Amino acid sequence: MRASTVGDSGRQQRADDGAPGVVGRHPAVRSGPWLLQGHDGRLIAFALVDQAVLRWTEARPGGPVWLGPDVLPAKGLTHLTVVQGRNRYAHLLGRRARGGDERPLSVDLVYAIQYQAGRPMSEWRPVGNPHAKRERTALMGAPTAAVSTTGILHAFVPTAEGRVALRREDAKGTWEAWRDLQVAAALDTPAATALTTGQVELAAPAPTGVLTWYQPQPGAAFERGPDLGVVPLPGSMTGVETSPGRVTRYLTDLQRGGIVAVRGGIVAVRAGEWPIPLGGDPGDGRHAALATTLDGYPCTVLAHRDAAGRIVLGVCVAEDERNGVWWTDTGTSCLSDPVLAHDGDGRVVVLALAPDGSLTLARQEDGPGLTLSDWTHI
Repeated sequence: MRASTVGDSGRQQRADDGAPGVVGRHPAVRSGPWLLQGHDGRLIAFALVDQAVLRWTEARPGGPVWLGPDVLPAKGLTHLTVVQGRNRYAHLLGRRARGGDERPLSVDLVYAIQYQAGRPMSEWRPVGNPHAKRERTALMGAPTAAVSTTGILHAFVPTAEGRVALRREDAKGTWEAWRDLQVAAALDTPAATALTTGQVELAAPAPTGVLTWYQPQPGAAFERGPDLGVVPLPGSMTGVETSPGRVTRYLTDLQRGGIVAVRGGIVAVRAGEWPIPLGGDPGDGRHAALATTLDGYPCTVLAHRDAAGRIVLGVCVAEDERNGVWWTDTGTSCLSDPVLAHDGDGRVVVLALAPDGSLTLARQEDGPGLTLSDWTHI
């Protein structure tokens, strides 16, 4: 039985109700997907379509049957990000545009939360925007977010002036005022990473490199870190915690075209952890990274869509990229950036949007290294 959902209108809707953005059995996806593991071990996939967010949920942990898509109405949403904290709640943060035609366009952020897998999502709530003038809001970029170990949601957004603004919601649901992170050269949505040590780190692409911020202590104000000496392709950067309190960022080098890894934080940069070239022929999308254990070793799994539109996976020992990343062309084409997650059995799962508009995934199989199953469609 498909779970009902409640959107900002308070009306329940299912995918078979003539929902917006659904073409036949396949969604006309605008962005995504996102893949999270719920509180009960079931995977949850989200995708943004016209006027709605679609949600699929595993029928049981480990699959292979999926329920959905359920339709979460989201009128005016142009961009979406979905993040998760230690309590497994799914936080949805979207950029909403209203007006147009004869009315001035107004843009703000909206937020919703899902507490349990397969259960209704909360109604969308406005988060506002950091601009004092309404006409400037139309130039606000897409948001990103991270949830600290204490449950504080950090919402970041690039502004019309090339700045990065931050607004935080504490675990009790109280929003702080907007804060300006004091830069003027951010080119695109930053990449935020929550650490197991309680801090959140942030990096944003700029014309001459990567701008970074860090928290000296959990919950502290953000301070500027050192700029990283590699110019990233906007939209390509991601970060993952590869050892306690230390972030490795993966991005496409705009000047050389390949993929590079660079360690985050002041200590890492001062220790000489400069960008490490990883090769490859990536497309114009974002890299995915997942920390996992393979054959008893802490490893990092990477995934991206290459220039030919195929899903490519990479595996390396954590923080040992200099000794090689093992790349594998899966031969599977996709229309979106692939994403990575662990399922309820601890297996690595790769998910992407297939050329026919459906979601396709593969899971880690038993055996040494990282061997994937055949690709299946949701």
